[in-house]
Amino acid sequence: MLTAEENDLLTETGPETPMGQYFRRFWQPAMLSEELPERDGPPIRVTILDEEMVAFRDSNGDVGLVDTKCPHRGADMYFGRNEECGLRCVYHGWKFDVNGKAVDLPNVPPGVRHHETVRIKSYPTREFGGIVWAYMGPALDILPELPELEFGFVDDAKRFVTKQLMECNWAQVMEGDLDTSHFSFLHMPAPNVPSNENPDAPVDERRMRWIRRDPMPKFSILEHDVGFVVGGARSTDEADERYWRMTQYSLPANGTGPSTMPGETYYGFTLVPVTDTSCWMYCYAWNPDRDLGEAERTKLETTGHGIIAETDENYMPLRNRSNDYEIDRAVQKNQTFTGVKGLAEQDIMIQQSQGFVADRTRENLTATDAAIVRFRRTVLEGARALVENDIEPEAPWQHEAYRTRPGSWFATEGMEFEEVLVARFGHERGRVLSEAD
Repeated sequence: MLTAEENDLLTETGPETPMGQYFRRFWQPAMLSEELPERDGPPIRVTILDEEMVAFRDSNGDVGLVDTKCPHRGADMYFGRNEECGLRCVYHGWKFDVNGKAVDLPNVPPGVRHHETVRIKSYPTREFGGIVWAYMGPALDILPELPELEFGFVDDAKRFVTKQLMECNWAQVMEGDLDTSHFSFLHMPAPNVPSNENPDAPVDERRMRWIRRDPMPKFSILEHDVGFVVGGARSTDEADERYWRMTQYSLPANGTGPSTMPGETYYGFTLVPVTDTSCWMYCYAWNPDRDLGEAERTKLETTGHGIIAETDENYMPLRNRSNDYEIDRAVQKNQTFTGVKGLAEQDIMIQQSQGFVADRTRENLTATDAAIVRFRRTVLEGARALVENDIEPEAPWQHEAYRTRPGSWFATEGMEFEEVLVARFGHERGRVLSEAD
């Protein structure tokens, strides 16, 4: 349970808030590359961390992310002309490049200092893994490198990237991912239905049965350079065997699915707050060993799978708050535990049911909430250290440490978590080793 003050600190991410300043030290997803498909194409509106901006792709293919208001008279740059390597305000023709520099002030006389000094607020951007990332922190001579999330390094044929709008605070979504014990209930068939009849199951029948049978996995948490890895061990059909599901958390808001066995497709996500009551969830599926099959990719693109929801053309989940997630009470009674179609949608329903901003002063946490407690402590300590003691986070500069994997494994009873990670990934924290390592 948090105090009201701690809950505010965790959930508020506007420009002047401690958590907002903390988030701004990290590269943030700003949009999908596919949202700006052409050079000199139409600009789009973007809101991140309670800041409204305009994004455009210039004649060279570079992406600009600038303030919505022209510094001349405050006209909205969304209505601007994207032409000849700059976005031109249609009010008086002032034009700015992707770095915010004024490149043409046609109604300002030559020699006036405006030509040298006028800028529009802008943020640096880089493209990686089909996502345009923005750095919204303080101006630096040298910026941190992008986080080396593994999905961004595989070929396009080996990954799928999308996003979905979440109608609640970012922390609720993050905590939902870290709470592995809920899988024994939320994603299961109805109590009288065999586990192999679950249409949303992301794993085989044996693993589903073990998850269902053991709602109190034994948790282990190990910290690493940019976050921590969580392991939950459940009993299997063998007395001396445990089924492990391992989730990676990386600062400030990166998470993974825990179910992948070797050869299967991995799932992960990055959250970016829009406002305090909504966030974007950038989802990615990748397989380092093979191209995603046609049927697999079609499913991801059309109906979703795992953490990826079925969405409309604006990336809004089709089953959402406005239609009660299309819950079917007959299905809930006779087929699935929730009556809601889709693993992702089941998560979304519960996360959003806690309110736009969950009141954590009313909670009663248990031992199975250990990862949630660790997550809160990690980000709260980081935000406080930044604003109270001017201690900058180290994680943004440890970009290589973000290349981690989640997944499942079978291990003998009594095997330590570090040993399980080494057996599954070849590294005691689940890091993907490079040739240099």
